[in-house]
Amino acid sequence: MTKWRVARLVKVRDENPTARTLVFDVPGWPGHVAGQHVDVRLTAEDGYTARRSYSLAAPEGVELTVQRVEDGEVSPYLTQDMEPGDELELRGPVGGWFVWRPDGTTPVLLVAGGAGIVPLMAMIRARRAAGSGAPFRLVYALRSPGQLYYADELLSPDPGVAVTLAYTRSAPEGHARPPGRLTAADLGPYGEADCYVCGPTGFVEAAATLLVELGHDPARIKTERFGPTGE
Repeated sequence: MTKWRVARLVKVRDENPTARTLVFDVPGWPGHVAGQHVDVRLTAEDGYTARRSYSLAAPEGVELTVQRVEDGEVSPYLTQDMEPGDELELRGPVGGWFVWRPDGTTPVLLVAGGAGIVPLMAMIRARRAAGSGAPFRLVYALRSPGQLYYADELLSPDPGVAVTLAYTRSAPEGHARPPGRLTAADLGPYGEADCYVCGPTGFVEAAATLLVELGHDPARIKTERFGPTGE
């Protein structure tokens, strides 16, 4: 198991009203692969500790994008109270299966539900940083426009990354797709691809089922899920 390291917050960036990206300086950080995550540990003055896992949002440096859960122990502090100069402990990187490496050339289909966009965004950024020619497609399901993460990047044209935003409850005016749950039409046709699906458990199960029904090889569908609280 990797050791705990002290991480100092150096920058914050709000992604939407309830989500924030935190950029840390972590001396001795060994580097990581897009798709991996870290364990975060907070310790109170009385010695009580709380631990949570968060995906890394970028292929280089330690960036975490955290969605605030109102009754959570950790996310309210990270998204509202923590300021540059504050420190916490983290351990990682963790995980070696749900990852994408820039030497890959196979087409990639990314399917995100809500905060599940975070590790998939790390993959998109890794592709860009490496100058990879692997074709990417992102299908990002979210409830409403106000919950969009990484708006500046995802709404800017990128010839190598096709982006489909699938709003489930309310869509911006003029959006071609009416609000509704993710469907097979949103995901295909795309042909053979390495598929990465991340989001709440129910979303991941439904999306993976759609991908299999569309003919994708189950062995090439990698999934990562989080519990109902996201905490």
